[in-house]
Amino acid sequence: MTTSLVTGGCGFIGSHIVDKLDFLGHDIIVIDDLSAPENSEFYYNRKENIQYVHKDISKDDCSDYFSNVDFVFHLAARSRIQPTIGNPEDCFRVNVIGTQRVMEWSKINSVRRVVYSGTSSLYGQQNQIPFTPNMPTYCLNPYSMSKWMGEQVCKLYFQLYQLESIVLRYFNVYGPREPLKGQYAPVIGLFKRQAKEGKRMTIVGDGLQRRDFTYINDVVDANICAIKTKATKHNIYNVGTGINYAIIEIADMIKDSLGVVHIPERLAEVRETLADIKATVKDLEWQPRHLIKDKINSY
Repeated sequence: MTTSLVTGGCGFIGSHIVDKLDFLGHDIIVIDDLSAPENSEFYYNRKENIQYVHKDISKDDCSDYFSNVDFVFHLAARSRIQPTIGNPEDCFRVNVIGTQRVMEWSKINSVRRVVYSGTSSLYGQQNQIPFTPNMPTYCLNPYSMSKWMGEQVCKLYFQLYQLESIVLRYFNVYGPREPLKGQYAPVIGLFKRQAKEGKRMTIVGDGLQRRDFTYINDVVDANICAIKTKATKHNIYNVGTGINYAIIEIADMIKDSLGVVHIPERLAEVRETLADIKATVKDLEWQPRHLIKDKINSY
């Protein structure tokens, strides 16, 4: 029996990975401190093969839970850009120290491979699209900087201790269970919430910013491909679609909306993102299967 551990497994992406691992027949340990401020609820799969542990990876000793674990999916993080600008200390504690502790526990317990959930936000402003994993990083905020530092921890543990790890840089994930809470919720969840509440959708700036939106099922599939691949023992891969849309176009796709209202631009956000996924397709044998125009109103 394969045993997998998922940090942050009660959140948006993590809970979907837990469901997929359950479907694949894994025994699963979930570690989550249930503190993500953007989540209005947390998600549980009440199966006998799934153990839930309420602990903070950056503060609590979780080493015993890594015993006899084959694969670790590390998603626990502070994951919104704007809130981390106001609280960088908490962001670096969870995203950097927390990652180092996860890697150390994985090393001590001879985990076969760690899959690290990264971010496309570290490509910054200076790189030309489409973004490729070998481009220099240009972190504009504590969130992207801390997630890049987490990648470096993964790299260090592979170089020093041969602990295998795959880094997946996500591009604007959306789908069922996406965060809806607060003004900094991911844009699709925010728009859908506002439409449901009978409010106009709030567009930051002119709405011509472009993003590569990735459906949750494709992100989950990339994680599973990351533990199966024999093409590499450590590398960084983009998880996107290779297609981007203006935010104003996304607003036009939302059913039953009452239109939009423009609000001031925000600090430290990029103008355009677009994933180059050639290496992901080649090495992980993964393909995005869902288009936003087909999925955005399906849940």
